[in-house]
Amino acid sequence: MTLCIGLYLFDDVEILDFAGPLEVFSTASRVFARLHPGAPPPFCTALIGREPSIRARGGLRVTLPHRIDDHPPLDLLLVPGGVVDAELERPEVVTWIGAQAARNGRIASVCTGAFLLGEAGLLDRRRCTTHWEDVAALRSRYPNAHVVTDSRFVDDGPIITSAGISAGLDMSLYLVARLADRSLAVRTARQMDYAWQGSPESGTQ
Repeated sequence: MTLCIGLYLFDDVEILDFAGPLEVFSTASRVFARLHPGAPPPFCTALIGREPSIRARGGLRVTLPHRIDDHPPLDLLLVPGGVVDAELERPEVVTWIGAQAARNGRIASVCTGAFLLGEAGLLDRRRCTTHWEDVAALRSRYPNAHVVTDSRFVDDGPIITSAGISAGLDMSLYLVARLADRSLAVRTARQMDYAWQGSPESGTQ
């Protein structure tokens, strides 16, 4: 069965926060195809936004094939970080994120994407993390969240969060292991020439 991984993109999103996970899941499917010719890929990805295109940090313009009100059914939504202030003030986005978590049973974030999970009420009494620079702000805004500071990513069952930028690669490889197969995650990291730091702070391996 092919799992659909949705990535929510917005203006001033951090490029590697979404491009890193996108590369991990697409590479995992390419590696799988070589090992199992003709078999359905383990993952597909869907880039989703409020508008038809966004301008990421650094000026990269990205065209998005899906809107928050028109996208394929997702098995996992991943919310990257960046400058999230405007997104936190969009009730339709926050409501949609909460609905995806309820529908899919799991959701992930990279870096300050955790703030959007928190705004949707998903971090209450959950262990989570974010970029080291934003830990204090996350704790202050969502005092019921148990923010971890000494791990690159945290697995709290349905909520999987990572620290900044490159930590999203580690988390995404872990998700490949959790959702598909650990040996596929190892092969994917090797294909990417990436030294995977693969153990979460806590959770289900």
